[in-house]
Amino acid sequence: MHFSPRRIACFATSLVVLTASIVPTRQAMAQAPNDSPAGRWKTVDDHTGKVRSIVAIREQSGTLFGTVESLVDPPVPNPTCYLCSGDLKDRPLVGLQVIWGFTKDGDRWSGGHVLDPETGKIYSGWIALEDGGKKLRLHGYIGISLIGRTEHWQRVE
Repeated sequence: MHFSPRRIACFATSLVVLTASIVPTRQAMAQAPNDSPAGRWKTVDDHTGKVRSIVAIREQSGTLFGTVESLVDPPVPNPTCYLCSGDLKDRPLVGLQVIWGFTKDGDRWSGGHVLDPETGKIYSGWIALEDGGKKLRLHGYIGISLIGRTEHWQRVE
């Protein structure tokens, strides 16, 4: 079979157009929002605005779990969850699971629990991503969602 130069050029142009429409550019991939909370997050103190810890969130079978990976300037060396109860009592904060059971629910993750290691209390909650996945809003509550506390975390890049 013999193809004319014009036919080859037409085929090559079609191939370039098709490839460009299928393969995203680096810029497009960089701008794509991150729609999962999985990753590493800086927790920020509500009062001082200082980073307090790094929490690693992983997604396993559609459920989120988060563990304290490191602490930033802890008040004492090797702090523990001394106000926690049960199996969590006196466990080191580094390595402690503080988020579990969240599943995708529309544009947020809900149905899970969050542990506040400072008080030892466990709250129901929901998680939502903001700013294209760069920020995480964690809302913890007891009873009804309208009453509770919200924290804003920043994704570690």
